Amino acid sequence: MAIYLRTEPVIAAWTDYNGHMNLAFYIHLFDQGWDVLLDKFQMGGNSAKIERRSTFAVESHTKYIKEVKQGDEVDINLLFLDRDKKRMIYQLEIFSKTGNYRAATTEVCSLYVNLDTRRVTEIEEKKLELIDKFIEEYKSNFEPLEFYLLDKLKK
Repeated sequence: MAIYLRTEPVIAAWTDYNGHMNLAFYIHLFDQGWDVLLDKFQMGGNSAKIERRSTFAVESHTKYIKEVKQGDEVDINLLFLDRDKKRMIYQLEIFSKTGNYRAATTEVCSLYVNLDTRRVTEIEEKKLELIDKFIEEYKSNFEPLEFYLLDKLKK
């Protein structure tokens, strides 16, 4: 069972001349879902502003499975998460609540970055503990798909 992160309606501004949601907004929704997790791990907007630490996506693999259209409601769900001391690999899905189907998936490699130096840095121990606690609590709900980026972790 996937881990629910948030729900969004597909709005007219996100659709293109093909009558479905444009690919840029799939990425936008995936990013909004990831932000939910970053806030849980104290790595979101406040971390960027106050601690000058954030995450940068450096590689992704996205599949567009079935279109969604204006007015559809979609859930953004976590399928998988793992980490090492400097990076996280995660899989998310966009699930159409309107049509009851998986519309898209993404797998992302995200690095932890010191915004002052613009260099990759190790994740602080307290944040690693939050991530590990989350993984331990929810790993029985993980539904990973085929992996493209998991070998990026340095364990």
